[in-house]
Amino acid sequence: MKINEIFLILALFAEITGTIGGFGSSVFFVPIGNFYFGFYEVLGLTAIFHLSSNLSKIFLFKKGLNKKLLINIGIPSVLFVIIGGLLSKYIDSFKLEIFLGIFLIAFSLLFLIKKNYSFNPNKKNSIIGGSLSGFSAGLLGTGGAIRGLTMASFNLEKSVFIATSAFIDFMIDFTRTFVYYQNGYIKKDLMIYVPFLLIIGFIGTYIGKKILNFVPQDKFKKLSLIFILLIGIVTVLKIVTV
Repeated sequence: MKINEIFLILALFAEITGTIGGFGSSVFFVPIGNFYFGFYEVLGLTAIFHLSSNLSKIFLFKKGLNKKLLINIGIPSVLFVIIGGLLSKYIDSFKLEIFLGIFLIAFSLLFLIKKNYSFNPNKKNSIIGGSLSGFSAGLLGTGGAIRGLTMASFNLEKSVFIATSAFIDFMIDFTRTFVYYQNGYIKKDLMIYVPFLLIIGFIGTYIGKKILNFVPQDKFKKLSLIFILLIGIVTVLKIVTV
């Protein structure tokens, strides 16, 4: 199978952008991958790609880990990614992708317009956000934007945001890799991309971290929400123009 260099360049862009936004590369990687591969093949590639990128984020941002959010968001995420991954074989992804796009657009606009509005950083909101994020990750391949939206509303410092989000994402990806393999999504002919994606995961995270050094804290939440808004728009446009 011939390597598509443009796809790898776009994967690097997805990793850099996902690091800066703090919600992981899958929110860009999945829409990009769907232009080159089948939906279920992209799910398999995303899980493998994310394992390396999140390991690098944990290493580079490990000092900012919030253990309370890790438990309250991470555990529900892992449980629901299994459910979402198993259901992905049976539910129409077209309707779910449309719903995800509209959801991201609506809520990112809400927080961009009402700048001082935020959820209370309590256990209930953490569990709800983690559950939705995990379920979406298992079903659609991307749940980082929902988790990013939840964590952005908690007004976290950027190193805490990224480190905690990456650790939760790693737990999700480690779990769904087994589910996707069982579902037959990880194809042998696509394994040629794995070494490249592993390298891109580390390089993209490193570049994103360097860029973040120049992003002021008061601009970080706004930047994350703008990325999420763009992701929602791209998701909807891709579906309605097919």
